[in-house]
Amino acid sequence: MAEARRQMPKRAFVLAAGLGTRMRPYNGNVPKPLVEVGGKPLIDHALDRLAAAGVERAVVNVHHLADAVERHLGARQRPAIVISDERKSLLGTGGGIANALPELGDAPFFLVNSDTLWLDGVKPNCARLADAFDAARMDALLLLAPTAGSIGYDGGGDYAMLADGRLRRRGEHEVVPFAYAGVAILDPNLFDDVPAGAFPLTLLFDRAAGRDRLFGIRLEGLWMHVGTPQAVAEAEAALAAAT
Repeated sequence: MAEARRQMPKRAFVLAAGLGTRMRPYNGNVPKPLVEVGGKPLIDHALDRLAAAGVERAVVNVHHLADAVERHLGARQRPAIVISDERKSLLGTGGGIANALPELGDAPFFLVNSDTLWLDGVKPNCARLADAFDAARMDALLLLAPTAGSIGYDGGGDYAMLADGRLRRRGEHEVVPFAYAGVAILDPNLFDDVPAGAFPLTLLFDRAAGRDRLFGIRLEGLWMHVGTPQAVAEAEAALAAAT
């Protein structure tokens, strides 16, 4: 039974529809997922990680400069790409995934933000997530990065992690040690009875936490949140130092 829980997800959802308003001067003519770091567009870093983890199909939502993203992804073969078109209306991080559930199937799937970038430790973090995910106990398992030492992040953190891996969201005026790294495994049951239209994924994370079904593991390696031109430069330097 334990072995059955540790199947590597074969499908993934990649969030690539955001407006990227902080990514000036790129966002006027280059969508944030196509901003290059280390000679490769951000979204290809994410998709290459998923392909290496054995993901066969990745659903990618598009909105801002959607034609450019779709053209770029048309050349990919691994994983196979399915476009979730949000050109007419943004659905938010939660609504976008809910809209694409028919393409994601009934099994747990990876979620990756297209503006997240990381260097793995000894074992790939996607494999560590798959090893740790237990659908009997979890609706969502998040990859968490320490706020100290991560690149491109200057907030007060998102979650505190209990000894058993359960997560508690940061309270107002509180500082916690971990930021959500934009990588997770989600069970489709997380989306039962969701609101229609646009809504944030944090709504569902909070609901899972209230049922003690929101868990996390610490990222091994280095996390880079590439949301600004300055973070691009810092990530470039980190990648260069790692090669």
